[in-house]
Amino acid sequence: MTAKFLLSSEDSSRNALLKKKIIHHYVANGDATIAELCKEMNLSIPTVTKLIGELQEDGYIVDFGKQETNGGRKPSIYGLNPTSGYFVGVDLFRDKINLGIVDFKGDKVCIEENIPYILENTPAALEQLCLRIESFITQLTIPREKILAVGVNISGRVNPISGYSYSIFYFQEKPLAQILEERLRLKVYIENDTRAMAYGEYMQGVVKGEKNILFINMSWGLGIGIIIDGKIYYGKSGFSGELGHFCMFDNEVLCHCGKKGCLETEASGSALHRKIYERYKEGSSTILAPKIDKGDPVTLTEIMEALQKEDVLSIEILEQMGVNLGKGIAGLMNIFNPELVILGGTLFHADEYLLLPIKSAIRKYSLNLVSQDTEFKLSKLRERAGIIGACLLSRSKLLGII
Repeated sequence: MTAKFLLSSEDSSRNALLKKKIIHHYVANGDATIAELCKEMNLSIPTVTKLIGELQEDGYIVDFGKQETNGGRKPSIYGLNPTSGYFVGVDLFRDKINLGIVDFKGDKVCIEENIPYILENTPAALEQLCLRIESFITQLTIPREKILAVGVNISGRVNPISGYSYSIFYFQEKPLAQILEERLRLKVYIENDTRAMAYGEYMQGVVKGEKNILFINMSWGLGIGIIIDGKIYYGKSGFSGELGHFCMFDNEVLCHCGKKGCLETEASGSALHRKIYERYKEGSSTILAPKIDKGDPVTLTEIMEALQKEDVLSIEILEQMGVNLGKGIAGLMNIFNPELVILGGTLFHADEYLLLPIKSAIRKYSLNLVSQDTEFKLSKLRERAGIIGACLLSRSKLLGII
């Protein structure tokens, strides 16, 4: 491919910017005729026709043929060429990786889930991550040169602009994104995992036209993705969304951030894990007892499985967590007045065990008018929200449309 405008964010020529706007229109709205593009972009037919022709020559746009009309001349409808480029996504968890790839239109090509991996803040773990990504790319039938970018999701504080992750793999002067680029020989973008999940749901999940959205990610940690007027809210340095570190409790539990009293210490996967061990040692019964007695590690997935078997201890702890989280969400609703709150992450596999106490707390602690404005939905993409978001965000960042 020769369209350097696509691969260079520094190309500010008018034609390059207009081509990116055209591609952005197709990304956001799907296929369209030249007349529809002219109306949307306020450009003349000759200008748009010329740009579309050049994008066709570069291979990014294809003519899908004549559009059916009630009469008169049938216009041609154009859209993105799905095979013109591909985007890889990497979603990191504490004990696994999900990897995926989408085509230029954003349609899923391949997803591999639950690849064994232990996330540690060490050079060895970073090297293993690179090997896993490289192995995934190598086994694809897609030529490497057609992979235009890789998106990597990481929990915690991530600055997508500078390419630094400050919560994990922060042991070199080089930005993590640069380290990964040099290792993989591909363009790499890093992103906070919850924001990526929010974007995945916004583009291909439960969102149906809403523009002001909060995505709650309750997994091992607790974070939110914020979308305002259809755009991801990053904050000054990309550190927005740290709901888990809002001080809400007068407890002596030390959070991994180094402070005490964080919401995450009472409403998160790590808190659930800790509380099950604590309560069992205090005499509570649980069907997880055999694993705990053997000293085998208990995963969140196993806790969710115990929950589905109506493990009383797991249910009791989760219900109290739902109340705690509901208070936090109520505060967010009072601040942001969102149209939609999406509930996602591993712990929401608990469904009603967690949803009922959350909704009850929200009714109690949020302003009535604000609560009436807000709809609640469970994540449609579930465990795939992050991987889909990683792929689509890498596309949007490469195109300069986010």
